[in-house]
Amino acid sequence: MIDQQIEIPTEDGRVSTFITHPERNGPHPVILFYMDAPGIREELRDMARRLATAGYYVMLPNMYYRAGVMELGPIPADEDAPERKRMFELMFSLDVPMVMQDTKALLDFAATQAAADKGPIGCMGYCMSGRYAINTAANFPDRVVAAASLYGTHLMTDQPDSPHVVARKAKAELYFACAEVDRWAPLEMVEPLRQALRNDGVNAEVELYGGAHHGFAFPKRPVYDKQAAERHWERLHALFRRGLQS
Repeated sequence: MIDQQIEIPTEDGRVSTFITHPERNGPHPVILFYMDAPGIREELRDMARRLATAGYYVMLPNMYYRAGVMELGPIPADEDAPERKRMFELMFSLDVPMVMQDTKALLDFAATQAAADKGPIGCMGYCMSGRYAINTAANFPDRVVAAASLYGTHLMTDQPDSPHVVARKAKAELYFACAEVDRWAPLEMVEPLRQALRNDGVNAEVELYGGAHHGFAFPKRPVYDKQAAERHWERLHALFRRGLQS
C-alpha cells in the first residue's frame, strides 16, 4: 500500500488530504471518504486503508482546513466540554456548497494522478458527512455510481439540499445505514426516509442496524458494535464492487 498526505489547492486554500491505494495493478477507482465530526485521526486513516486494500484510490480530506484545524484529539463525553463545543462549531461551519466545491478540487487532483482511475467514482460519509456523500452523488451524477451515508445526520430537513430531496438527481446506487439508537437521526425518521426515496424512484437501500448506536462502526468508540461494524463493511464492499469493479 502507498500512503500520502497531500495538500490539494481549492478556492479557499489547500485541503490536506490523506490518500491511500495499492502499489500495483492500477489505476484504481476513486472513493471519496468524508470524515465524521471529530475530524481526521488515525482511526479514520486505518478505515481508509482497509477500503483501499480492496483495490481503491481512497481520498480522506480534512474538511476543517478553512479553520486551520487538522486533528481535534479526544472529544470528552461531557456536553459542556470546550472540546465538544469546538467540534460542533467546526461541524456547523460547513455546508453543502463548500463541500461540493472541495469535492471538485479533489476530483480535479485525482484526474492528474496515474494511480487514480478517471472513470466512475464512489463516495461515503459518516455522521455529519452522510448528507455530503448523497449530495456528491446528486451534484456529480455522471461520475458517482455508488454512495453511502453511514448513520448520517440531517437526512430529512426542510432545505433544498436535504438528502431525501436531492437523491432523485443521483444516478448512483445509494445506501443508508441507520442506527436504531441515534438521537442525531432518530428511529422515527427511518421509515419516512425509506418511503420518500421509494416514492421518487431512487435506487437506494435504507438499512436499520437493530440495537446499534450512532458511531457503531468506529473501533475507538464506547458504542463500537463489532457485529454491526463488520456488516457495514460487507455492505460497503458489495456496494462499491457492484459500481466500480463490475
